[in-house]
Amino acid sequence: MSHLSRVFFALAAGAMMFAGQAMAEQKPTIVLVHGAFAETNSWNGVIKDLEADGYPVVGAANPLRSVKGDAQYVGSILSSIKGPVVLVGHSYGGSVISTAATGHDNVKALVFVAAFAPEAGETAVDLSGKFPGSTLGPTLAPPVDLPDGGHDLYIDQTKFRDQFAADVPKAQAKLMAADQRPIAEAALKEPAGAPAWKDIPSWFVYGDADKNIPAAAQAWMAKRAGSKDTVVVKGASHVVMVSHPDTVARLIEEAARATNH
Repeated sequence: MSHLSRVFFALAAGAMMFAGQAMAEQKPTIVLVHGAFAETNSWNGVIKDLEADGYPVVGAANPLRSVKGDAQYVGSILSSIKGPVVLVGHSYGGSVISTAATGHDNVKALVFVAAFAPEAGETAVDLSGKFPGSTLGPTLAPPVDLPDGGHDLYIDQTKFRDQFAADVPKAQAKLMAADQRPIAEAALKEPAGAPAWKDIPSWFVYGDADKNIPAAAQAWMAKRAGSKDTVVVKGASHVVMVSHPDTVARLIEEAARATNH
């Protein structure tokens, strides 16, 4: 073999090795889906931690209109991303991600953050009432009538912090109450489709002081889904990603690292 050939093969082997290392080091994109009475900026603390560790992040603006329709919207985001994805949902967003992930092979992990993980046919209303402890109903403001005959639901701003974000500073909770996104009442009563958590590994994190979805319900859903790791944050409210962003980010990164194995 000539000297020139040896140099060529050495360069080619080096390039292949570098490419292999780059693929191994590629970090999945984290897609964050907020739930009812929240919005994309509820993930800001989590995003800050994830981006500091080199993860690309997309915050999906969940329409909060219907499980099927919202899942289709999130699915369109998933289709636009090249490479692996860790799909994360909060609250009602858990119902959305479990449906949205179906048919998207790039979704390698699901993370449920104080979230619903429904079986086919179950609704958010069913699951929140499966165990005692949810006090959401009495804290809702009068429904807003929609042109199609449906209703939008908000939490009464004067009751928002105690119900939804009791461990968040008062000033911040007041802002969250004012800019909360409403959910269509019908979405909370819509039966879920086939759950992606039966085929995709899942992780769970929630607070034991959650007043929207009882901690007992979340523990039960996590066990049913075969959660790889379940983190319970003592004293945390329903917005555990706001009050404990570091804990939530660590669990998401744990799920992300598992996608490389």
